[in-house]
Amino acid sequence: MSAQLGHSQLLDATLAHLRALVSFDTRNPPREIGTGGIFDYLREHLPGFEVTVTDHGAGAVTLYAVRGKPKYLFNVHLDTVPDSPHWTRDPHALTVTEDRAVGLGACDIKGAAAALLTVANRTSGDMALLLSTDEEANDPRCIAAFLKLGHAYDAVIVAEPTRGEAVLAHRGIHSVQMRFTGQAGHASGELRPSDSALHQAIRWGSAALDYVERQSHERFGGLTGLRFNIGRVEGGIKANMIAPTADVRFGFRPLPSMDPDQLLETFRTLVEPQPESYEELFRGVSLPAGDTATAETRRLAARDIADELGIPVGNAVNFWTEAALFSAGGYISFVYGPGDIAQAHTADEWVALDQLQAYAETIYEIVNRGIA
Repeated sequence: MSAQLGHSQLLDATLAHLRALVSFDTRNPPREIGTGGIFDYLREHLPGFEVTVTDHGAGAVTLYAVRGKPKYLFNVHLDTVPDSPHWTRDPHALTVTEDRAVGLGACDIKGAAAALLTVANRTSGDMALLLSTDEEANDPRCIAAFLKLGHAYDAVIVAEPTRGEAVLAHRGIHSVQMRFTGQAGHASGELRPSDSALHQAIRWGSAALDYVERQSHERFGGLTGLRFNIGRVEGGIKANMIAPTADVRFGFRPLPSMDPDQLLETFRTLVEPQPESYEELFRGVSLPAGDTATAETRRLAARDIADELGIPVGNAVNFWTEAALFSAGGYISFVYGPGDIAQAHTADEWVALDQLQAYAETIYEIVNRGIA
C-alpha cells in the first residue's frame, strides 16, 4: 500500500463499512442484539471465511471467522454504550468531515471492525476474527465461551482506542457492594462505634483512603499506585436518628502485580465491626494476567510480537479491556486500535481519519505479507 491512491481507497472502503456498521443499533444496554442485523452484514462481507455465529443469550453474540491458518486472532466488540441526550446529530448516521468520522461506536470500536472487513475483502491471506457484543455489559459471556474452545493462536490482538499504539499492560477492575448494620435509636445519647451503620461506613472510608495512599509507591509497566473510588453511599433516616443500615459501593483498579483477592480481603477487614455483607459484583483481571513474574514474561512476549508486526508500542493505560480475559485464558494478548479513549462514550463520538487509515494499512500489511 505504498501508493497514495491505495491509501485513499483503503480508507474509503473502511468508511463505507463503518457507515453500515454504525447504522446498526447495538447499544448495550438495552442488550437487544440478535444474530441478524449487523451479523447478516458481516457474513456477507467475509468472503472465503468459515463463519460461525453463536448466540450466548442476553444480547451476547459472537462471530468467529477464519480463513486459512492464521497465527493471530483479531478481536473487536461491536456493542456500544447508549447515546446521550447531548448528541447534536443522529448517532446512527455516520458523518465524515475533513479529519474525523462521527457516529455512535465509531471510536469504540466499530472503526476497527470496519478496517478489518476492508482488509478481509482486499487480501486473500490467512486471517481470523472474533467479533462480540457484550463488552459494555460487565457480563463477558462471549470471551468466556470462546476460551472454552481452546483455539491455538500465537497472540490475540484486541481492538480498543489506543491511538494506534500497542498497549501491553493495563489495570484490572473490581466493583464491590457492602452493607454495614447498626441499631436504630435516638441520637441524643452516647454512641458506641457499632451503633451507627453510617459512622461505620465513614470510618471504613477513611481507613480505605489511607490504605490506598500507602500503595502509591507500587509500580508496574509505567503504571503507579492503586486506583480507588467510593462511588455510592446510602443509609440513615434523619439527623436525630441513629442509622440502622448503610450501603457502600466502591471500586478499585489494581496493577498487574497486585493480588486482587488479597486486596478484597484487606478492604473487607479494614475496620471493626466488619461489614455484614460484602459482595464482589464485577471482576476484570489485569493485563497481563498472572503473578508478577508471569505478567512480566507475558508483557515482554507481547512487546516482541508488536515489534515484529511493525506496531509502535505505547504506554500502559488505566482503563480495562477484554485483552485481560484472553491473557488469563493463556494467550499472549495486547490492545491495539484507532481512536482516543477520550472520545469513547462521549456525545458526538468520533475517530480521527488518519488513525483509522493507519490502522487499516497496518492490518493490511500484516495479513497481505502472510505474517498473520
